[in-house]
Amino acid sequence: MTPLHRPSLLARINWYWTFQLAGWSALALFNSVYGGSSELRIVATIACWGSLGGLLLSHLWHGVLRRRGWAANGLRWKRVLPSLFLLAAVQTASVVIAFHVMYPPDVLHGIAWLPGALLFWFGVFLAWTVFYSAALSLRRVNRLEAETLRLQLHGREAELRALQAQVNPHFFFNSLNSVRALIFEDRDAAANMIDQLAGLMRHALQSGQHATVPLAAELDAVRAYLAIEQIRFESRLRVSFDIAAELETTGVPPMSLQTLVENAVKYGVETSQDGSDIRIAARRASPAGGVAMLQIEVANTGALRQPGRSTSVGLRNARQRLQLACGADAGLELREQAGWVYATMSLPEQP
Repeated sequence: MTPLHRPSLLARINWYWTFQLAGWSALALFNSVYGGSSELRIVATIACWGSLGGLLLSHLWHGVLRRRGWAANGLRWKRVLPSLFLLAAVQTASVVIAFHVMYPPDVLHGIAWLPGALLFWFGVFLAWTVFYSAALSLRRVNRLEAETLRLQLHGREAELRALQAQVNPHFFFNSLNSVRALIFEDRDAAANMIDQLAGLMRHALQSGQHATVPLAAELDAVRAYLAIEQIRFESRLRVSFDIAAELETTGVPPMSLQTLVENAVKYGVETSQDGSDIRIAARRASPAGGVAMLQIEVANTGALRQPGRSTSVGLRNARQRLQLACGADAGLELREQAGWVYATMSLPEQP
């Protein structure tokens, strides 16, 4: 059996009781030090008594706040303030009982001390309530951030799936057109092309379940696609690869390289009577912001098409999927230079 994942130490700590014990212990220490009496043992005992009573009352108050929802979305002061006065009165009575137990009855003279004691404990419970409300608000913010992130991830995944759903039909439409054209020329070659197409369909369906696939798997699909087109175009399609072996494990969005090669065939080979050379290369580029970058380049002889001559679904989706799957550093650039059209895909190296 695989070991269960244990949460981190910070996640396992019960922060409520940690702060409860720490806060009331600190108050007991404060009252012991500033108790205003030379009988430290008695003062410390009464201070501990008061903190224990405060701990009990604050925990009961915590239950009331949770059950009534008085701190769920900001404090409901009209209900909270009277309750705080009641808590202060109960706590003051508890401490007075402790005084009478520990000291002779004549130590407390009159009631002049009573407003100060009530005000002190009211302030203590008010501070406790404000801190508790702040902690709840902070936890709500963290939960909302986590939920927002989860929804963003689901939205990103759904968008990737939607884009993939557009790219795959686009690819199969092009391939079926190739099969249709070949059926009238060479039936055996068309049958071989259908076998290759079945393998490509399997790759597309399997890779569509993942945000990225190894470059080696994508290259296998590209080689199968080019084998199909080689049957159709014969010597008009001339392909060369320049791929470093250590880059083949790098993750790339599925069908992204396939899209670039399709465009090279469509606008380089199909439109020229002499066909076209296609060069496929992968190399490491200079790091962008400290991130190792992979550049995959598909070049074909020819010229860039003017806007409006095609739907550009494949290239547009390739750009979007690169950004979604690989982050803002990823990109796709098209350029024409010295009779060649270069489609360069840049993305951070991913295992």
